Amino acid sequence: MVSRWHDMWDFENHKNEMRKDIEFGFYPTVAPQTVDHIFKLVRLGCYNTNHFFRVDKGFVAQVADVGGGRTAPMNEEQRVEAEKKVVGEFSDVKHVRGILSMGRYSDPNSAQSSFSMLLGDAPHLDGQYAIFGRVTKGDETLTKLEQLPTRREGIFVMPTERITIVSSYYYDTKTETCEEEKSVLKRRLSASAVEIERQRMRCFP
Repeated sequence: MVSRWHDMWDFENHKNEMRKDIEFGFYPTVAPQTVDHIFKLVRLGCYNTNHFFRVDKGFVAQVADVGGGRTAPMNEEQRVEAEKKVVGEFSDVKHVRGILSMGRYSDPNSAQSSFSMLLGDAPHLDGQYAIFGRVTKGDETLTKLEQLPTRREGIFVMPTERITIVSSYYYDTKTETCEEEKSVLKRRLSASAVEIERQRMRCFP
């Protein structure tokens, strides 16, 4: 059920005490519109410099909407895609550890770019939130996330330090077999994200 297309994310906390990778694959037959939307956001680099605003042990690690979560400014193409809403593609797939599930407001068709990585089983979410993929590598990274210090703010449990998504890229599992090439690509994307942030700080203090 996992698509041949995968994403690899590289992220770190504010003090650079934890720099980790995580990989996930898509479920295009379960939530085709959601997969297309998230995949395009990744291709456009929309998640770079975004962050995990929520880490609730045993429940979810949630990525912020890119419209308000990034530190780097967005170009027009990124902004247009980030503002799109996706119809709620609810399915029979269960919310268990490692599942990727869209965030939304009370309107079932209000999902944009925020989504959760499940840190445990959450059957109360089944059939109410669009599942579009799962973590394929990096379960130990989910465990590391759960060990970070957090604070409660209203209904949310949030990390005390910003957990920044440094870079993301996608690859085709049927053709991408060279680990060295993937490593080089990751480093280039990471360097690009750092340069973007450096320019943002210089031009938009």
